[in-house]
Amino acid sequence: MANPSVTNVTGSNPGPQVDTLFDTVQSPVGNVWKLGVFSLTLSPSAIGATTTSEQAFATTGIGLLTTDLVIVNKPTTNAGIVIGNARVSATDTLAIEFANISTGTLTPTASQVYTVGVLRVQPNWSAQATGNQIDW
Repeated sequence: MANPSVTNVTGSNPGPQVDTLFDTVQSPVGNVWKLGVFSLTLSPSAIGATTTSEQAFATTGIGLLTTDLVIVNKPTTNAGIVIGNARVSATDTLAIEFANISTGTLTPTASQVYTVGVLRVQPNWSAQATGNQIDW
């Protein structure tokens, strides 16, 4: 199957899109503008027994925005520790919620290299009113 032709937001292909996203090539469908995968060395703090703890980490140089979707992968397992959620809590600040499902205080392994995936939504995108949201 051949790749679909790439068009801009208005449906034509005149070259650079000057009306909305002058510095990007538009994907034929979808709302993801940029993707990135980064490696961050993190040393989370201790987590109390049977509780969760959201911990924030500075990510200077990546350029994270609060509208970004982030996916975090811890490189190893720690018995009793689970990653519950990840978000960008402020510009260039990654917040990870760690859960401790054990009955004692646990500390995730220090100085591990976490893999962080970042998806950035097109700034001019809005969902269509009806129909499949994934298929437009």
